[in-house]
Amino acid sequence: MEQKEIEKELENALVELRKNEERKFNQTVDLILNLQKFDPKKNQINIFVNVPFRIKDKKICGFFETKQKSVETITPSDFKSYSEKTALKKLVKRFDFFIAQASVMPKVASTFGKVLGPAGKMPSPAMGILMDVSDKEIEEIKEKISNSLRIRIKEPSVKLAIGKQSMKDKEIIENVMTVYNAVLKVMPKGNDNMRNIEIKFTMTKPQKVRIK
Repeated sequence: MEQKEIEKELENALVELRKNEERKFNQTVDLILNLQKFDPKKNQINIFVNVPFRIKDKKICGFFETKQKSVETITPSDFKSYSEKTALKKLVKRFDFFIAQASVMPKVASTFGKVLGPAGKMPSPAMGILMDVSDKEIEEIKEKISNSLRIRIKEPSVKLAIGKQSMKDKEIIENVMTVYNAVLKVMPKGNDNMRNIEIKFTMTKPQKVRIK
């Protein structure tokens, strides 16, 4: 199907979703890309996608040599407070994303790696390691992170939050198409690996969207 046709299918799906009972909170819009003829063990995919419309402000924590005004900071002198597994787990739950100064990365890896790594939250050169630390650099990376989604494919489907119910349909559709095209681009067999799209609100059943 042409991109415009997929967008029309998404539009129809959102119309159906909005017919559901109104909830007392701003529901999240979830996107599910169902894959086929795809082995996630053979094709390890881990990408960042910048979406045009921000989904939510992310809670960001920084590992820096000194305290920073523009982001909650953990300095090397604080690292000993995280020797217990419980403290590490609480930290991982509390923040969506971690950034770090390049000079402290070896200590970050040895202290926090065992918990941040499996959670997919380890600062990485692609998104989150700063050579120069300044308010300007930190603000720029915070902006980039808030508009980005990390996609790690571990099963034959991609599930992620793509928007909020309060957003305009046009904005949700643009976010969906941005992610869809980014995943399509890294699929070994391209379109053949894509089965269909599903879209749902937090409390609704998914609406299937044809792509072929």
